[in-house]
Amino acid sequence: MNKALPIMIQGTHSDAGKSVIATGFCRIFAQDGYRTAPFKSQNMSLNSYITVDGKEIGRAQGVQAEAARTVAMADMNPILIKPVSDHTSQIVVNGKPYQNYKAAAYRQEFFELGLQVIKEAYHHLASTYERIVIEGAGSPAEINLNDRELVNMRIARLTNAPVILVGDIDRGGVFASLVGTLQLLEPEDRDRVIGVVINKFRGDISLLEPGLRWFEEYTGKPVLGVVPYISNLNIEAEDAVILDTFLRTNEKTSEIDIAVIHVPHISNFTDVDPFLYEKDCHVRYVKEANELREPDVVILPGTKNTIEDLLLLRKSGFADAIEKLYRAKKSVIVGICGGYQMLGREISDPYHVETSIGSANGFGFFPIRTAMMKEKRTTLTTGMAHFADCSVPVEGYEIHMGTTSYEGDVSPFITTEEGVDGCISQDSLLIGTYFHGIFHNDEFRTAFLNLIRKRKGLPAIYERPSMKNIREEAFDRLADCLRKHVDIECIYREMERFQSKSFF
Repeated sequence: MNKALPIMIQGTHSDAGKSVIATGFCRIFAQDGYRTAPFKSQNMSLNSYITVDGKEIGRAQGVQAEAARTVAMADMNPILIKPVSDHTSQIVVNGKPYQNYKAAAYRQEFFELGLQVIKEAYHHLASTYERIVIEGAGSPAEINLNDRELVNMRIARLTNAPVILVGDIDRGGVFASLVGTLQLLEPEDRDRVIGVVINKFRGDISLLEPGLRWFEEYTGKPVLGVVPYISNLNIEAEDAVILDTFLRTNEKTSEIDIAVIHVPHISNFTDVDPFLYEKDCHVRYVKEANELREPDVVILPGTKNTIEDLLLLRKSGFADAIEKLYRAKKSVIVGICGGYQMLGREISDPYHVETSIGSANGFGFFPIRTAMMKEKRTTLTTGMAHFADCSVPVEGYEIHMGTTSYEGDVSPFITTEEGVDGCISQDSLLIGTYFHGIFHNDEFRTAFLNLIRKRKGLPAIYERPSMKNIREEAFDRLADCLRKHVDIECIYREMERFQSKSFF
């Protein structure tokens, strides 16, 4: 018998709060002295995370590993689905690109291989860790998909894990969604659900209590907890749907206006998260060219389909608006990964890695050309950023299919042990880099924002938030909240009870 005790977090729908609840349990088990690992058998996300050995996994599992105070590894998310277009996705297996699939072909052709990959990954974790927090995806009651699903109840049965079902009361209809989900489950799977957690509750709990009693009597399942809505949690989001909550106009009370171009295939949008904690900054994601105006900073983020997003920027008027700001030196323009590639002369895709379109002209701000290759570069990297007459140590991670070559005089932005990365203009108003996470470097972010403040005639600020401290405080705050509002002892007992049964 494997020594690991698993618990699985499933939800009534996407964005019910599974990832956050799972993150909280990772920190709780770690605080209680157990070697703990997160596990999500199959994840769909363009927001990814690079492990120390250069493997790519879903960002949520990387963050959960940090909450568990362990090192992230590919076994924690053995299958990652990265949409390239509306009907095609790149499948990352054990941290490396495997193949592009259309949805129907993936479902029919990949199932058996995927199941074997998942079994092996979980076995590796179960032989090393004492507690495993498993996260599901979407809903376990997707009856049209359940015969070949690889992420919900099949994984609970595979690992013999008890299941906590999470419902989001903030959306309304939480009892209907919880009851409906339970009723659509097969009896064996319904028995595996040890109780429910109602998430994101606001208001007077006494008004909810009659509903809680009714639910327990009607379903026979206990309410293990009612978790309050936690504002300003400061834990990275995984799904880009959260970006729609950002204002698209400048907030007049903020001194620095940062506009992020919301391209359709945006990836690793958490690159700009540090600005959310800066009191003098306002971040807005813009989808229309007329929303751009004259921000202090324009960020072209990463994208999973650089050429198609570039062509859309041209068609929509964004390219003209960005070029106008560049020529007039109105804004500091930063391109990260795919955004960096767009700042060059041309992007080509000779092997049709991301698109059937062969090539497209970039903005031409830097004398560089990029070609999409079959091999993806995924690595953690460190170096020195040369910026505004100073050199600052930085660390980040790279995830890109493109290989970029210089075609003229250019000042590299970062020097590394391997060579150089990116480009920077002499006045530091134009920056391109493959370094995701560049703004998570506190010293660099301080220098960058002080350049903006100097341009606006504002005094420098040298005391900035520590991103590491923010994240650690968030993990502990989340764990404290779950301990207060969820029956943790009952969950411990159920984990022990389930693993007394046969495994696999």
